[in-house]
Amino acid sequence: MASETVSESEPGQHTQRGETPAPRGSETVRERREQTTRRTAVVAAGSTLVLVVVSLVAIGLGSVHIPLSDVVAALVGGGSQTQRTIVWNVRLPRILGAVVAGAGLAVAGAAMQTVLRNPLGAPYTLGISQAAAFGAAVTVVFGFGTAASEFASLGPYVTTVAAFLAAMASTGLILLLVTYRQATPETLILTGVAVGSLFTAGMTLLQYFASDTEVAAIVYWTFGDVGRAGWPHVVVMGVVVAAGLAYFLVNAWNYDVMDSGTATAKSLGVPVESLRIRGMAVASFVTAIVISFVGIIGFVGLVAPHIVRMLVGGTERHLLPITAVVGAGLLVAADTLARTVLAPVVLPVGILTSFLGAPLFVYLVINGREYW
Repeated sequence: MASETVSESEPGQHTQRGETPAPRGSETVRERREQTTRRTAVVAAGSTLVLVVVSLVAIGLGSVHIPLSDVVAALVGGGSQTQRTIVWNVRLPRILGAVVAGAGLAVAGAAMQTVLRNPLGAPYTLGISQAAAFGAAVTVVFGFGTAASEFASLGPYVTTVAAFLAAMASTGLILLLVTYRQATPETLILTGVAVGSLFTAGMTLLQYFASDTEVAAIVYWTFGDVGRAGWPHVVVMGVVVAAGLAYFLVNAWNYDVMDSGTATAKSLGVPVESLRIRGMAVASFVTAIVISFVGIIGFVGLVAPHIVRMLVGGTERHLLPITAVVGAGLLVAADTLARTVLAPVVLPVGILTSFLGAPLFVYLVINGREYW
């Protein structure tokens, strides 16, 4: 009888009398988890490698071409004095500004999508970018952010505060809809469009009463250009983006539970309302800081999270760091293309990201939650 029992077993399952075979369902779940972990590691390593390579290539491109080997040499203190000056004083601040800005906008977009449970949530589509730019424009028109102002030494920081306050106004309206009106994702998107139009109209009104110089400064803001960020700006953005990413990583489990539904999250003791408010506040603050230094750069916060979700899915703990790397790589690549496609003319990177991001936005609207 024992031999009959063995012969009836599936190949590779030589169970003895009295033993219970391991449930195949648990093996399947474990295998899927291992596959997800391996895929996440591969995507994380690959995206990081691509970011490093693209950044090094971007540093070498410009009116003065620097070979890749000389770029690496200049970064470690070698090469000629001219090459070191170009790399450290001109190219590197721009590239690192693109890295930090892209990472910040991507993390903010991913966080907003999770907090609002809205696959189209992003700083640009929800009107927060336009609101922050309006706040910056106010400082230009009223002289707080200009070189001629008595606050000239504090100009960038006054502009940052104004952009933050304007972004908070937009965020507050969205939070009111989420908290008190039980707004649907479609309603939130329409509200974001309306809020963006409102602040754009406000900027137009400011331009009407502004001087030619102030109008030029406001228009310059709306373009979006990482080249305006110097070393001090890169440091400030880097600190804020790192702090924002750290906050969302610390609270990753809570946001994962929120993503499964409000009722489920509350049943597990997650403070949904306070987490939603804090998450939107942190994401808006990161967005405001980035926008105040580099201007409006659309669609990075929308595109990067969806790319990562399509590739690896996963939890917020895995999603957010990879999203930051992908967002940084996208903006570095877009800025490099903007600098070289019509050289010697340098296009504002915000124009290029809008051209490339708009078709994807339409695709996401049509295909709703396919990858959500």
